[in-house]
Amino acid sequence: MSTTSDGTRAVRAGLPAPRQYEPTLPGPVFAAHFHLSGEPVGPYTYGRDTNPTWTLLERAIGELEAPGEQVETTVFASGMAAVSAVLLSGARAGDVVVLPDDGYQALPLVREQLEAYGVQVRTAPTGGDAQLRALDGAKLLWLETPCNPGLDVCDVRRLVAAAHGAGTLVAVDNTLATPLGQRPLELGADFSVASDTKAMTGHGDLLLGHVTCKDPELSAGVRRWRKVVGAIPGPMEAWLAHRSLSTLQLRVDRQCGTALALAEFLSGRTDVAGLRYPGLPTDPSYPTAVRQMRRFGSVVSFVLADKDTAERFLAGLRLVDDATSFGSVRSTAERRARWGGDAVPEGFIRLSVGAEDPEDLLADVENALDEAAR
Repeated sequence: MSTTSDGTRAVRAGLPAPRQYEPTLPGPVFAAHFHLSGEPVGPYTYGRDTNPTWTLLERAIGELEAPGEQVETTVFASGMAAVSAVLLSGARAGDVVVLPDDGYQALPLVREQLEAYGVQVRTAPTGGDAQLRALDGAKLLWLETPCNPGLDVCDVRRLVAAAHGAGTLVAVDNTLATPLGQRPLELGADFSVASDTKAMTGHGDLLLGHVTCKDPELSAGVRRWRKVVGAIPGPMEAWLAHRSLSTLQLRVDRQCGTALALAEFLSGRTDVAGLRYPGLPTDPSYPTAVRQMRRFGSVVSFVLADKDTAERFLAGLRLVDDATSFGSVRSTAERRARWGGDAVPEGFIRLSVGAEDPEDLLADVENALDEAAR
């Protein structure tokens, strides 16, 4: 399937060979244990280790992450389970790990846990490839690009080259871009990690995550961590995720196209500041993003005058839910500072574009902005 295009690959990814009178995508397998006599050498022995429904989903994600290449994917119960598996499974007391200081809000919690284990954690911003300056002696470099919620982009190839030259492994949180927008393994990373809660499943109704590696030894460490901590997805969630992948290209193309149109519209508003979208040619990250990304994601961020203005804007939206998370077919927006932890102004808005008709969504945003300014 490596010669097919993204849409075809997404529709066919991970499907078993056709068998007469059986469904194209077999239903979820609900099993805590399997028939098992003699030596446990078969693929399915116990429900915390393996499950046929996971197998198909993992194969599908691997085909999207690195078409035509041999990779191993491990699915998890959530994005943070996947993140934790990479960061906590391989780090030992005395190791150095480099994190972004502007990444996902829960990363500081992981940092606290790493430090409790005796791991030294260094941080630097995503923009300007600033993490390069923190690499000396590091075991693992964690990149998040575009970062959430600020949408800065770093040069993955450059950082990978420097890290590997120093003997450092590289993991990339690819949640915002998805494999259709960016392929970290092709850019040289050792781990591609994502919260599939977001655009990969795309309907705002699942919690899921994954880690994909080319190196079987690295993958085995991640898979062992899942077994030890039991961070496994339910078979129904895994099946629903696989079903959802078939529309990934349709959803992402619609969302990215509308996100760019929204960014272009917002760029002309005098009441909007700090506009960020990596696919906008005037965005500071665009020169780097265009070299390594094929699609730029569904998230647009901007700043309104203050907290009250932002709250009025959110209240005025009719087609956009005031909710956290992103990547759903239904647009969402939130005043990100309400959570604390992110270094953003009180009027900072993170808006995730859904699959609504572009003209309807832009009209809704325009009306809400006009109402907020009154």
